[in-house]
Amino acid sequence: MKIKVLVVVGLFLGVLTVGCAKKKVVVPATTGDTSVSEQTQGSEIKGLKELQEKRARELQELKEKELKEKQAKEASKEEALKIIGERIFFDFDSYELKPEARQVLQKKAEVLKAHPDLMLIIEGHCDERGTEEYNLALGEKRARAAYEFLILLGVEANRMQIVSYGEEYPLDPGHNETAWAKNRRDEFKIVKK
Repeated sequence: MKIKVLVVVGLFLGVLTVGCAKKKVVVPATTGDTSVSEQTQGSEIKGLKELQEKRARELQELKEKELKEKQAKEASKEEALKIIGERIFFDFDSYELKPEARQVLQKKAEVLKAHPDLMLIIEGHCDERGTEEYNLALGEKRARAAYEFLILLGVEANRMQIVSYGEEYPLDPGHNETAWAKNRRDEFKIVKK
């Protein structure tokens, strides 16, 4: 778009310059006075310079506008990644989505709909209590709960994957309720298409 605008403006200015250079100066035959034609030519040159300056200002304004739009888009993308990275947490031995988790997932759905180039991996995690097999199954149920809720909110199923890590990657290595509460979670990772 930017290149097309520059080419069109350049061609326009070139045509104007060539057109003015070929213009004949008509000298009145009766008086031999060239002051009128010189004034006309001077005003045309002045008009051409004003037009060139106007086009240059317009190009500069266009560049500034595109830069601002690019910066806004990058800021929006950073905010989107921040929202996507937000974790949700679960109660002990549960994969039911809490109200605050649903709010987080609604924000994620809005971001995913606004950025169709993003794909999502939903990771289910558990605390250390329970067997390894049980925690892998529970982690998958937690990831699937978020996955299904995002589908209900309008995110295409083919843009998401789920994986369970069970108790394998604790967020907090402690062995108490505070640590366990942090470890019962879903994490969300972005993958580009």
